Amino acid sequence: MLEYSTITLAAIGVVSLICQWVAWRLRQPAILFLLVAGILVGPVSGLLDPDALLGDMLFPIVSLAVAVILFEGSLTLKFSEIRGHGKMVTNLIIYGTIVTCLVGTLAAYFVLDMQLSLAMLFGAIVVVSGPTVIMPLLRAVRPSGRISNILKWEGIVIDPVGALLAVLVFEFIIASNGATAGESSAFMSTMFTFGATLVLGLTLGCASGYLLGEALRSQWLPQFLLNTGVLTFMLGVYAASNFLVH
Repeated sequence: MLEYSTITLAAIGVVSLICQWVAWRLRQPAILFLLVAGILVGPVSGLLDPDALLGDMLFPIVSLAVAVILFEGSLTLKFSEIRGHGKMVTNLIIYGTIVTCLVGTLAAYFVLDMQLSLAMLFGAIVVVSGPTVIMPLLRAVRPSGRISNILKWEGIVIDPVGALLAVLVFEFIIASNGATAGESSAFMSTMFTFGATLVLGLTLGCASGYLLGEALRSQWLPQFLLNTGVLTFMLGVYAASNFLVH
């Protein structure tokens, strides 16, 4: 069993590398080949069962991986890239989120015949494009610098926005099903979750970001520990914030 788990984990990395190499050779977005490979080795063939392989560690590992993706993506953002185009990015995030959520909800409700609550959750989830999708697409399509910067900003910033929206919709659905005071109680519960998440995220994020910046500027860490130290610190902040407001 141990040998099987080891070779399975290694095979995931090998298959991922092959998919990205094929995408590079064919000048296509890597996400297409990664999706096809994941479907083939997962639900189609049954060769990979993440729940059986990782058990209770599946969700923590995925959560930490998402935190790394968001952190790495945010480090690539520069305000100079969207100077004069900030309003466009803002509109894409605000109005794009609303339109995509509505279209996704209606499509899931009328076309896929989902329950309204599940359709709303589906609509909230699909608003996220994310750096794992946008960045490979930009490398393949190679748009102009201005368009590339706008899409990069939208793809990275929409990730936490979409994740928070999905959590709020889910919280509203759960509160509505269990609320004794009706939808007003569910709405207040959702707003409390939103407020707690926002306050803690901004406070802990700004404080830890400032502390990390001071540590780097003051050279509190030796050169060989910079990458490891920053990554570990970021994961610690993520785990702490998730523990305080799950």
